[in-house]
Amino acid sequence: MAQPEAETTSPAAPQQAPPSWLVLLLAVSCGLTVANLYYAQPLLNELRTTFGVGEAAAGGVVTATQIGYAAGMLLIVPLGDRVENRSLVSLLLAIACAGLVATGLAPQFSVLLIASLIAGSTSVVVQILIPLTADLTPDAVRGRIVGRVMSGLLFGVLLSRVAASLMAEVTTWRVVFLISAGLMAILAVALRFSLPRRAPKTSVHYGELLRSTLRLARDHPALRRRALYQAALYSVFSAFWTTIAFVLTSAPFHYSQLGVGLFALVGAAGAAIAPLAGRWADHGHGRVATGASFLLCAVAFAVGGFGAHSVILLAVGAIALDMAVQTTMVSGQHVIYQLDPNARARVNSIYLATFFVGGAIGSEIGSVLYHLGGWTAVSVFGAVIPLIALAWWTTERRSADN
Repeated sequence: MAQPEAETTSPAAPQQAPPSWLVLLLAVSCGLTVANLYYAQPLLNELRTTFGVGEAAAGGVVTATQIGYAAGMLLIVPLGDRVENRSLVSLLLAIACAGLVATGLAPQFSVLLIASLIAGSTSVVVQILIPLTADLTPDAVRGRIVGRVMSGLLFGVLLSRVAASLMAEVTTWRVVFLISAGLMAILAVALRFSLPRRAPKTSVHYGELLRSTLRLARDHPALRRRALYQAALYSVFSAFWTTIAFVLTSAPFHYSQLGVGLFALVGAAGAAIAPLAGRWADHGHGRVATGASFLLCAVAFAVGGFGAHSVILLAVGAIALDMAVQTTMVSGQHVIYQLDPNARARVNSIYLATFFVGGAIGSEIGSVLYHLGGWTAVSVFGAVIPLIALAWWTTERRSADN
């Protein structure tokens, strides 16, 4: 039988919500950091030209970044419960800065791949900041505050491709990564002096910390369920945003690469629902909001499915899809952060790792389906998966999400 881990005594829950300026700083930090995962996507053609590699090899830059991020979620994020967060965040941002500098100055493609792996693995700092936000916030308003910070993350995901396209068109692709490196350095200093010092929540050694992370997934059915809910929606979210470029660059749209990037601005409207979703969760409506989000996601693909000749319908579908994904994410985090206050970073690592795997699978499935059956096949996939999740949601006990 596994021995219980030695947990330190948690500090009392704060009586006041963190100040607005700190919430804003955390939201901006999450957005700028997660953007490191997506800058390379619209720049692959430039990378291919610079290093003289094929399209498949150039795509390896994105893969290396994602592999680094997945590894960081499993191997680094649990340290958020073991190491004082302010110091850990500053260290990770400093390493991310170095990785991005190496990316921007890479003389060879192999160096670029290694640097991308480093930048991706240390960008998981965002998944330390979100549980820290939950720790700093009283129970009554936790969903709302975490929702505000999560909206910064979603803005970073959606706007990163646009920013990279614009900067690369004005300057070069190298400047994109060098500017991001400078931003990471600024954040490292700003968060070092702005975050309150938080005592570690456990004193167990690193190996036991990783084992305890796996035990959390085993011992908390709500964590497994919520992680799989989000994996389902993130899979169709990734399928949409991976294949929408094919749709927009083909007839009848014939958008340029920059035009595709600008279309991502439409999805940013969905981030506005995050604080509202947090309020719903705070008032015990997270379960209902989750079921409604599954239905909204299916409707989004039904509308988008008719958008092969209408950018307006595609835009409406994109906004509805992003609203659904954001709502389930915030509602899910509201649930999992209540499971074990002494292990929020580890709980978050399981949650995030699971749904990012779902996203990677959805992206691949979307590409294959588009090749086989075009936008219609992708739309059918995007509508069916949330309906399956909705059917599973009906088996959930009402007390599990309130």
